[in-house]
Amino acid sequence: MASRRGSSKQGTVRAVQPVWTTELGSTYCTSIEEFIQSKAANKLRGQVDLIFTSPPFPLVSPKAYGNRVGNDYLTWIVEVTKCLVPLLRSTGSLVMEIGNAWEKGRPTMSTLPLRTLLAIEESTDLLVCQQFIWENSAKLPGPATWVNRDRIRVKDSHTNIWWFSPTPFPKANNRRVLVPYSGAMKRLISSGKYNHGPRPSEHQISAKHFAKDNSGAIPGSTLIMSNTSVSASYRTWCQQNGLRMHPARMPSKIPEFFINFLTDPGDLVLDPFAGSNTTGAAAEHLGRRWLAIEREMEYVEGGIGRFEGSH
Repeated sequence: MASRRGSSKQGTVRAVQPVWTTELGSTYCTSIEEFIQSKAANKLRGQVDLIFTSPPFPLVSPKAYGNRVGNDYLTWIVEVTKCLVPLLRSTGSLVMEIGNAWEKGRPTMSTLPLRTLLAIEESTDLLVCQQFIWENSAKLPGPATWVNRDRIRVKDSHTNIWWFSPTPFPKANNRRVLVPYSGAMKRLISSGKYNHGPRPSEHQISAKHFAKDNSGAIPGSTLIMSNTSVSASYRTWCQQNGLRMHPARMPSKIPEFFINFLTDPGDLVLDPFAGSNTTGAAAEHLGRRWLAIEREMEYVEGGIGRFEGSH
């Protein structure tokens, strides 16, 4: 259950005091740039185990939740990332979703997201641990002009999620994110018969290891999750309090995957672009401490709904 602190008046900015708290976390209403300059941020230096976030995408036109465009976006996100790095533990991780971008007025994709990735690597001490793809199987067709009207492109249905760390060996354990075995794999393990031996790729497949029951299969780096449902408690809370729901919500299973994969219970998770606070709710559910930074008070207040029952 969330506990409010201070005024909840829309538009109020509190850079160093949380607006509301839970047993494990706190939400601040301020921009990440202002938060970084605060005493609260100074106390966090070297204390954060995971920064998980989805900043506003480099879209071709401004959106209600605030986003930058073109090279202004690249410069901005690189500078923000440089300020976030000192908050990480030496074995911590920064996981960032960077959406695709299209060039304005024509059916060609912008290289800005890729240039942003390279600029982050070149401008910080962060290493790229792995690339993930979030495939949103239920995403609406877009860009609308080229996909729906002119029919000369297929829908853009995925985004990239990049895992960075200051070390090649950050805390990580894929045993915590295993997925259920397929029926065929279950039968294979049960029978103990595996087609072991050399493969055309020159890999040597050992029956000893591949026929062993490890309680689940290692997941791939493509996360296939639709984004059609809305948390009932979040929707009801916003409706009852006359609050706009955040237009760019992420399914909770995405932050849950990375929180389980890269942290232990009791670790600290930070989301510097919290939106409706999906990350905070996921962290609380999994027994992690968390901090959420969101500059729009209406979205900060709406995020309380994720803690009014099951998220």
